[in-house]
Amino acid sequence: MRNVWRPLGRVFSPAAGEPWSISHAANPAALTCADGSVRVFYSTRDAANRSSAASIDIMIDGDRFEVVDPPRGPLLTPGTRGSFDADGVTVSSVIAHDGKLYAFYLGWTVLVHVPFANFIGVAVSDDGGETFRRCSSVPVVGRSPENPLTVGYPFVLGDGPGWRMWFGSHLHWGPQGMEMLHVVKEARSSDLVRWTPSNAVVIDVAGPADPLEFAISRPAVLREPDGSLSMWYARRRPHYELGFARSVDGTRWERRDQDLRFVGTPEAWEDRERTYPFVFDHSGRRYMLYNGNGYGREGFGLAVLEQ
Repeated sequence: MRNVWRPLGRVFSPAAGEPWSISHAANPAALTCADGSVRVFYSTRDAANRSSAASIDIMIDGDRFEVVDPPRGPLLTPGTRGSFDADGVTVSSVIAHDGKLYAFYLGWTVLVHVPFANFIGVAVSDDGGETFRRCSSVPVVGRSPENPLTVGYPFVLGDGPGWRMWFGSHLHWGPQGMEMLHVVKEARSSDLVRWTPSNAVVIDVAGPADPLEFAISRPAVLREPDGSLSMWYARRRPHYELGFARSVDGTRWERRDQDLRFVGTPEAWEDRERTYPFVFDHSGRRYMLYNGNGYGREGFGLAVLEQ
């Protein structure tokens, strides 16, 4: 499989505007609209570093793209005091189903002894993504024997009559700061709201093969024409990089990070990091949205798969 990407440029750069959107455009997630445009959902932050959800619409024509509307939002704001998402919401995957949009997000809680806790929530829109409301005040994937610490960065894909979710899970926190062990796991659902997580680790860190790597997060999964699955993700070692894995059956995955590369010279906004990928097919081509330096502080860009 060819996995060579050509950057097309930065799509959107955050600028201090509304009080809820002072900085960052992180974790871009694409949804193709009926008119052929692509709606990109992203996470933006206020002055207190709390994130809300917003979106922009872009038109893509081969190697060209154009932002056609100003940012829309806030689509979803931090929850009430004491809730699992009181310190921010980050939409990571949006699914169109039965005339509604389901936005899967990680809710943020800032803690004392460790930096944060994330749990996964879902919000629904009945008006094409103009507004969202929470389906529940509690997480749809939270703490459990399978995931005892923190979970986040959900990606949802249809699977026959049901649904599969891939997400990040902490196996443990280190003694200080951002030291952690973070891997990709999976959950299943029949209705997009009630989820059953598996205990199996889908994508593990490299271990002795790369002792600097300590986190795999923000998976994005596509089903290929032959039925196999491809996954792109962020890997932290300690700076962010992009990674890739393949699976024939969706259960056993083979990491093939070495297959993924970008051509050309990085622009200034992405010259140190590329991370948080979202890969999607559109008008016969395959594209990747991704963040550059500062995991969203410099905005997000678009790349196209070389043919």
